[in-house]
Parts: sequence; C-alpha cells; structure tokens
Amino acid sequence: MVPARTCLGCRSRDDRSALLRVVEREGRVVPDPSGSLAGRGAWVHPTAECVDAASKRRAWSRALRSAAALDAELVSAAVDCPSGHPEEQAD
Repeated sequence: MVPARTCLGCRSRDDRSALLRVVEREGRVVPDPSGSLAGRGAWVHPTAECVDAASKRRAWSRALRSAAALDAELVSAAVDCPSGHPEEQAD
C-alpha cells in the first residue's frame, strides 16, 4: 500500500511522492522536499495553482496548527508561483 496524503490546495488525495511536504518555521511555511524536518507537516502539490489555492483558503495555519497567519512565500518560490514574486512577472 502506497502512503497517500491530501493536498492543501486542491484537496485531492495523491501519493506522497507526488506532493511537497511543508512545515512551519518562525512564522513561515518552508518546503521540506526531503521530508526530514521535525514538526507537524502538511502536503501540497508542487504547482502554482495548488499553492495559490491553499493561500487563498488560508489552509496553511489550520493544517500546521499555528495561531498566527503564516507566510508561504518560500513555498511559492520553490514551485515558481507567480503570485509569490510579483516583481518577477514584470520581466
């Protein structure tokens, strides 16, 4: 049996290998591609659409059980999400 996880963005289930694990560090959501960082993790497809959807739904704080709003800029940069770096869109 292959481990399945639910994507925070699209809410579909997929294999662990198809998703990117993220954890909270100092008020920021950081990617954990190796899956080895300590702490509660959440999963998202490594696509701009899923990262944007998770941010719009404010799913990061709920999934990672953080009382404060979390900044997902590092995850956006890791998947080349346009909304994460508006200054790059101008090029």
